[in-house]
Amino acid sequence: MGKSRSGRRGQGVAEAVVEAVDGGLAELIPDRERARAWTLLIDGAPQSHVDLDDPGYLSFEYQRRIGHVIDLVAPPGKPVHAVHLGGGAFTLARYVAATRPRSTQQVVERDAALVQLVRRELPLDPNARIRVRSTDAREGLAKVADGWADLVVADVFSGARTPAHLTSTEFLDEVRRALKPSAVYAANLADGPPLAHLRGQIATAAARFEHLALIADPAVLRGKRFGNAVLVASDAPLPVPELTRRAASDPHPGRVEHGKALTDFTGGATPVTDAAAVASPAPPPSVFR
Repeated sequence: MGKSRSGRRGQGVAEAVVEAVDGGLAELIPDRERARAWTLLIDGAPQSHVDLDDPGYLSFEYQRRIGHVIDLVAPPGKPVHAVHLGGGAFTLARYVAATRPRSTQQVVERDAALVQLVRRELPLDPNARIRVRSTDAREGLAKVADGWADLVVADVFSGARTPAHLTSTEFLDEVRRALKPSAVYAANLADGPPLAHLRGQIATAAARFEHLALIADPAVLRGKRFGNAVLVASDAPLPVPELTRRAASDPHPGRVEHGKALTDFTGGATPVTDAAAVASPAPPPSVFR
């Protein structure tokens, strides 16, 4: 399928942009509440929301939670070195650029056609120091210099599932190599009952990082529904009280688990290795209705 574009009509009302990309059918849907804001969907699954006039605005619940991590990774406004595995519409890279000017960032997004679409329709600020590589996330991460990053964010989905090779201890070894000693790793994870994938990912991170926290909707943590959880990991102590306060004050309040409660939550799950890794579970169709 090619692309269709209705352009702008009438009172400057934006129309959807639909285009085939490497990962499926991409749709850019205008936000009727915000003048220059768009939602990116791939094969019907929401991926990103971007407000070109206000890149500091994060609409998606999980992106807001990663935004809290970004806010706390260094003193307010201080530039950072950030790596984003998974690009989408570059929402979080734009957020870093807006909230921490002069930051230097690398985005790794293997879908080259998607990168072209987003660059064309939702252009990046030319003054933002954002480099985009169109390659596999793990291959792109391998090109990051040792100890370069203050922050690594993993938000990689293929067909609404996290690829298996991004779920293992060997993958986290590469993440740790790229991070500065006290830097932070944040990953967007998706799972539903019985939460076997999520528990395994926490156990995997615990095998490689000293400090962990998990931010999620309480209903997801109780295994009541499929949803996103943000895993935060570092070899330095995490700002758990402030993360907890911010997550609780979100429009959809989140809970932060850490320490013994998080260890207990894993239920004895063991770390995932490359040899045994599988992709995250596919969300039920009802999630996107």
